[in-house]
Amino acid sequence: MTSEAFSRPTLDRRSFLGAALAAGVVLVAESTPTTAYAAAGDVTLTAGGISLLAGVGGRLAIRDGAGVTRSAGSKFQVKDSVTGIHVSTGGTPTLSALPDGTPAIRMDYTFDTAAGPTAVTGWFGVTTSHAALEWHVTGADTLVPEGFLFSRAIQAPTAPDDYVPITEWVRDTGGGIPYEDTLGVAHTSTWTTTLHGLFLLDRSRQAWTNTTWIHAPGVADPDGGWRSRADFFFSETRPSATVTIGRGRELGLELTTNRDFNLYESAGDQMELTALVANGGTAAKSVDLELWVRAFDGAQLAATTVTGSVAAAGTWQHTFTLPAPAGGIALAEVAVSSGDDEAFARTNLAVLPPFDYQAGTDSMFGIANYPWLQRPSADALLDLWQKAGISLVRIAYDGGPGLPPSAFDARGMRHNIELQPSLTAADDVAATWAADNLAVAVGAGAGYFEVGNELNRPFNTGDAAQAYLNKALRPVFDRRAVTGDTVKLMNNGLAGMDKPWVENFIAAGGWDLIDAFAYHPGRGNFTADYIPPGDVWTTGGDGTYWNFYGGLRRLKALMAEHGEKEIWLTEAYAPTKPNSWWHDTYRHAAENVLLTLALAKAEGVRCVCWYQSHDSVLGMPQVADPDNVEYHYGLMNRDLSPKPSLLAYATAARTLDQATFQGRLTFTDPQTSGLWFDTPDGPAVVLWNRADGYLLNTTGQRTDWHFPAPEVWIDPWPTKTPLTVAATTAVRQVDAIGQVTQIPVGNGSATLTLDGAPRIYYGLVPDTDDEGRHSLPTPG
Repeated sequence: MTSEAFSRPTLDRRSFLGAALAAGVVLVAESTPTTAYAAAGDVTLTAGGISLLAGVGGRLAIRDGAGVTRSAGSKFQVKDSVTGIHVSTGGTPTLSALPDGTPAIRMDYTFDTAAGPTAVTGWFGVTTSHAALEWHVTGADTLVPEGFLFSRAIQAPTAPDDYVPITEWVRDTGGGIPYEDTLGVAHTSTWTTTLHGLFLLDRSRQAWTNTTWIHAPGVADPDGGWRSRADFFFSETRPSATVTIGRGRELGLELTTNRDFNLYESAGDQMELTALVANGGTAAKSVDLELWVRAFDGAQLAATTVTGSVAAAGTWQHTFTLPAPAGGIALAEVAVSSGDDEAFARTNLAVLPPFDYQAGTDSMFGIANYPWLQRPSADALLDLWQKAGISLVRIAYDGGPGLPPSAFDARGMRHNIELQPSLTAADDVAATWAADNLAVAVGAGAGYFEVGNELNRPFNTGDAAQAYLNKALRPVFDRRAVTGDTVKLMNNGLAGMDKPWVENFIAAGGWDLIDAFAYHPGRGNFTADYIPPGDVWTTGGDGTYWNFYGGLRRLKALMAEHGEKEIWLTEAYAPTKPNSWWHDTYRHAAENVLLTLALAKAEGVRCVCWYQSHDSVLGMPQVADPDNVEYHYGLMNRDLSPKPSLLAYATAARTLDQATFQGRLTFTDPQTSGLWFDTPDGPAVVLWNRADGYLLNTTGQRTDWHFPAPEVWIDPWPTKTPLTVAATTAVRQVDAIGQVTQIPVGNGSATLTLDGAPRIYYGLVPDTDDEGRHSLPTPG
């Protein structure tokens, strides 16, 4: 994958941690006083709609306005890099107060002697419907604040708890497109149709949270040690609005639609876009709610403004309706304003009709990782994947993240497996790993076992090839020979097309051990068809080593010398980190998705597994992270709306489902390129022109990594090249996102307009000359 060399400056936004305990604002317009009571070792704090009961042993119960306990916990957990995990063994509550006199509960936790100097003190307070919880931790320098957790058990919930990241849209001060940033993470609970609650933290990993523990990482305390903080709110509205109101964030806005993934099947379908406005202020607000919707070409599909009133600490909802466009994507922004206060949010809506794929096991189209975010449901996600043409999942096994193999078997979807070995293990440990994990692969029903992932560091040196053979691949190969299992073997998916690694791997005998060759063609700000000049490609964070087509051609040359293997691109990319010159804009990503898949089909690649389904990282799903390139690889946005990339993937899958590559097309203009495929719908020709070069994001004011990316509807290709070709029947043009345009045909010819964006044409019939060269005939 591409290495990340650039980082975004820290945003100046309100922090959730380190706030004064009494600073939380309430969920209702009228606050209520806090009362305190202590007797027989118990301490109680009460405010409107909530109370805290702390008891000997560390118990802390959160009760609703009727006195019903909704959450109860008693422990705090710390991690030490030397001595391991330590869980409190008890706690003593006392009635105390903050410096301003606000009543508070102090809880002094106890630990056994193995915890050494570790000390944890909790400070808990309440305001109306809100509890503020903070833990002060001191101890050895080897404490790991990322490993702090507190216990809680939700009492008699009526639905499973959920993990809901809270975000806001911001406009980049350096120019370019807006993006989402995180406001925190909510662990939500439900008790009745009207009573909900949530623990809100600045950061919290879903993977480290369960029904007993909430991950509550600490931050450095200026007075020494660390602090962990969580806020608890009772609420009757959605988590995003609860946060806006509960934290006093003036106006907040959340968008939802009436379809899963904001996808519609045909032109004219009623698209409903609902805006939920929250008012975190202490007075009612009159607001303007403004909507605009644009098509991929910039055409305005809708523009309207409505007015409304939002009560103090309340919400207001409005639904816009508009017809689905004939095809492609609709890009929507809603902004709410009242005086100087404003919030906005964006989402995408798209049309993706059904399609009957026929390629079956011959399909080239896969996804690179397990579906660990199954929203709104596992079935809905698999429905979407199959509608987009995904027929294979790179990783599936019982007990792994995401869905088990049986879920894919039920859908007729193939699945492989990738498991990661150690290259420093002792020989006996390596042999045991090989035996155990080959059994996992066989038990999962995997077609292929990809033995490891990106184990070719340091890149472009070949240094790791021998250790990989000794400690990983050969032990698995030898074990398979003993068991007689038929699962096929792949090398570890290399990061980039690492020629020195492959040459050393072949020289050491590795070529005969694999049934298929796997690598990950990471790509920087190059078009998908770029082949860097020279034999030495730099491997830094912005090096030419990170290219698609040059690496694929280099691999094909090695195979011509050493023997053919199936080629699997087990991770292919088009990351859309916002306003970063090294990464794709949303428009370029769609173009490069289509061209990547077309070139892969032309070169006989067996399967392309796209990385990944949606913007997120494993362990913190849907937590907005604008700085992290790993977060931005999805075909879908964080809110699960489609990127143009999703439509481009589906366009390629539908075009190439049963296609046979016939050859490259030649033109008198060397900057024009074309691929010719035979399909059940007749010849499909993919054409593009490189008059504007192979490098992307080269215009505008760039500062360090920053590139002010144009909006997705802005055409980035200034040079338009006409191409007149012979045509006697209708010519149909399909762009990267599946939009169809009819090209006029007259007097036996049609004139196409080419630029850097690849497009598919039907109705053109290529010729082949006596020397085997393919071209499009000209009129006359």
